[in-house]
Amino acid sequence: MFTGIVESVGTVAEVREGPSARTFLVEAPFATELAPGQSVALDGACLTVRFSDESAFAVEAGATTLARTVASGYRAGSRVNLERGVRAGDRLDGHLVQGHVDGVGAYLQRTRQGSTRLLEFRLPENVHAGSVLYGSVAVNGVSLTVNELRDGGVCQVAVVPFTWEHTNFAALAPGAPVNVEADLVGKYVRRFLESDTGHAP
Repeated sequence: MFTGIVESVGTVAEVREGPSARTFLVEAPFATELAPGQSVALDGACLTVRFSDESAFAVEAGATTLARTVASGYRAGSRVNLERGVRAGDRLDGHLVQGHVDGVGAYLQRTRQGSTRLLEFRLPENVHAGSVLYGSVAVNGVSLTVNELRDGGVCQVAVVPFTWEHTNFAALAPGAPVNVEADLVGKYVRRFLESDTGHAP
């Protein structure tokens, strides 16, 4: 479980190809604090640490993860948002994020409103359908508030300067793919309403 509060922006140092998976070596300031088996979210996708040293850690992404997230596009030099799993008793400053990416969206554009940047994304249909105005959505692992929803799957979020400076959003170009996870509570409510139980009088 995560909160969508990015701890650091890491750099993919190496990509190792396997028969059905890829291993990513990621440089991160907290690499020495990691142990094999721990969870780290890369752009919001929960992956398991295989090993770590004084400057980097390695995770493996299987075929399903590569097909459902932006991980298939990682190359040496890619900048990735990082968050370690939340510990019991930690403050929940963002929202409940599972690290289970619901789909890949697309970054559209940004505008300025004072010091705030208004970013627009096209969400996957299933995420857009379950999103509510002023509810939560995770984009590349960042907990954001839905500022506006429009037809065509468009979602606008407001990004304050601190978030802009401490995530990989600044590196996004129009059309860039992004990992998207819908609000956890919203997903369960939607599933209930779509079930036979949810339609019962």
